[in-house]
Amino acid sequence: MATVEIYTKAFCPYCTRAMRLLASKGVSPDEIDITMGGPRRGEMIERAGGRTTVPQVFIDGRHIGGSDDLAALDARGGLDPLLTA
Repeated sequence: MATVEIYTKAFCPYCTRAMRLLASKGVSPDEIDITMGGPRRGEMIERAGGRTTVPQVFIDGRHIGGSDDLAALDARGGLDPLLTA
């Protein structure tokens, strides 16, 4: 099973949507809560190529993007192969 990391904030509906999609795949991602900002937020921005919105999803260190990007990847059949690699 792949290592999945997701940067989230409290009360973020897009974060909830991404977490639900991952849960439907049997994945329990490493959730990194950046609600209060701090160094982990800077880490996310650097890893995500300057993107500042949440969620930001990474699979085995590869930047997937946000909730819409994750859903689009799943819709075209590209998510499952990454999760089982």
